[in-house]
Amino acid sequence: MDDKEKIDDINKLIDSELINFTRELDNVKSLSELESIKTKYTGKKSFLTVTLRNIGSLPGQLRPIIGNKSNAARKKIEADILKKEQILKGVEYEKKLREENIDLSLPGRGIKAGKKNIISSVIEEIEEIFIGMGFEIAEGPEVETDYYNFEALNTPADHPARSLHDTFFVSDRVLLRTHTSPVQIRYMEKNKPPIFIIVPGKVYRRDYDVTHTPMFTQIEGLVVDKGINFGNLKWTIETFAYEIFGKKRKVRFRPHYFPFTEPSAEVDVSCNICGGKGCRSCSGSGWLEILGAGMVDPNLYKFVGYDPEEVSGFAFGMGIERICMLKYGIDDLRLFFENDLRFIDQF
Repeated sequence: MDDKEKIDDINKLIDSELINFTRELDNVKSLSELESIKTKYTGKKSFLTVTLRNIGSLPGQLRPIIGNKSNAARKKIEADILKKEQILKGVEYEKKLREENIDLSLPGRGIKAGKKNIISSVIEEIEEIFIGMGFEIAEGPEVETDYYNFEALNTPADHPARSLHDTFFVSDRVLLRTHTSPVQIRYMEKNKPPIFIIVPGKVYRRDYDVTHTPMFTQIEGLVVDKGINFGNLKWTIETFAYEIFGKKRKVRFRPHYFPFTEPSAEVDVSCNICGGKGCRSCSGSGWLEILGAGMVDPNLYKFVGYDPEEVSGFAFGMGIERICMLKYGIDDLRLFFENDLRFIDQF
């Protein structure tokens, strides 16, 4: 057989391969059938792949002719398969849309934006109020030592006030802080007067009912400088109360006891439900407690190296959840921690 006859025979085989491919491709109805056709005509064992692999065994003058013919046929098959694949994918997509009954004319679902938690928002509001009065924000550890949490705050081991704090102890001398007051001692150890700070943070106590939770949020404040008196404390607390609750609310101070302040007071605002006339929310008194405060006991200064003859100061502390409850009329403290979306969405 001469070279011309060999070329004619191979060309006939290639043309026959294309004819068979076209006929089978026309009958393909799914992507899985198309994948089988693709393997048959372009796979490792396909006629064209074997022909191109063995082209080196042909006489030199035949190689470019047969190579060009085989490559052209392979490219046509691959192009036709790609075109068929796009058509079948479109058909399957339309079928899927019909099965799912999707109305493409409907507007898309919007992404609901997140919101700040009410506690975070109120903390920021309180911080802005005190920053406006010249205070700085201080922070400290939530896992605290007995020394900073009690002893340095004028509450030694045998002090009766310790019974007021059902404490989570990590070990004999390490605990979860029961208030943010330890930060005041830590701050005074490292800084000299004048001191004007507020300390926001989580605190922990063994308690859980309508008005108490094992974890809650406090903000405490400390002012230490020369010539600080109870009048400065009264002005600071009244200014805060009017800013957070509104200038129509009345403020009163009642004598009280705290281990680390003397004299001490609890601070009330007039009830926002009854306007101070007396109702169920305020137990008929017309007043709602918001925080405790007092002049820093001079005994505390010995723990930080201050001279009580040179400086004086005041401190105050409030529960943020309670401020939220009084501000927004919330009647159960546990709502803040139960993650009920109906409650969260209101704020």
